[in-house]
Amino acid sequence: MAATVSFSVPSPHGPRTVAVSYARVGSGEPLLLLHGIGHHRQAWDPVVDILATERDVIAVDLPGFGASPALPDGVGYDLASVVPALGALCEALGVDRPHVAGNSLGGLLALELGREKLVRSVTALAPAGFWTQAERRYAFTLLLAMRQAARAMPPPLVERLSRTAAGRAVLTSTIYARPGRRSPEAVVAETLALARAEGFAATLRQGTTVRFTQDVPGLPVTVAWGTRDRILVRRQGVRAKQLIPGARLVRLPGCGHVPMNDDPALVARVILDGSR
Repeated sequence: MAATVSFSVPSPHGPRTVAVSYARVGSGEPLLLLHGIGHHRQAWDPVVDILATERDVIAVDLPGFGASPALPDGVGYDLASVVPALGALCEALGVDRPHVAGNSLGGLLALELGREKLVRSVTALAPAGFWTQAERRYAFTLLLAMRQAARAMPPPLVERLSRTAAGRAVLTSTIYARPGRRSPEAVVAETLALARAEGFAATLRQGTTVRFTQDVPGLPVTVAWGTRDRILVRRQGVRAKQLIPGARLVRLPGCGHVPMNDDPALVARVILDGSR
């Protein structure tokens, strides 16, 4: 069951209240799950039950995405604002230095949380920030096209397309290598989440100047990349390993940009191994 937690964060104009929607299941050491831009916490549904056998799993809708409202006026979507907000979220949930796993934007946020020593281990699946400028422009062009298509399609059309494997491929083949595995209901929900994400434009604007350039010393880091990632090409994983030499670099055969759907068992094992 989903819940909402509210907490205070600083801003240039004084404290502001941020609300975050999340779902929590399982027992064990806490594990925070962070989705990518335009997605929502349900991106993790294929792996949550596996992870929950060993972890207290907390899947969140990032502010301005999914069921979480936009950030309040005066609080930006830059890393300097969102990373402390996630730290405040953990404090509000009574969680001290959880493990964290993130995908794409969520992977970048996970690494930043690790760099700030707010977590005890990091698993980053195709994290943003290891691109060249040409690779970033390519990725942002794809993301904008996906967003525009999602906003242009009437919900009845999305529902009709979702009923067939070919239609699900039309809607989600950019992010999944095996879109036919995603359920029709999930495809409809994530297409609407992309269309309605209040934080999408501001997050993308902030991303134009983002590059991850520092090591994450002192804690276990795993970086994993799908061999069929069409948004952030897999050679970026080699750069991540060069910048974070202590990281474990894992290849995800046959997986796309959001690998949790393509091979849930493999992705869950990578996350659990990284957090042991």
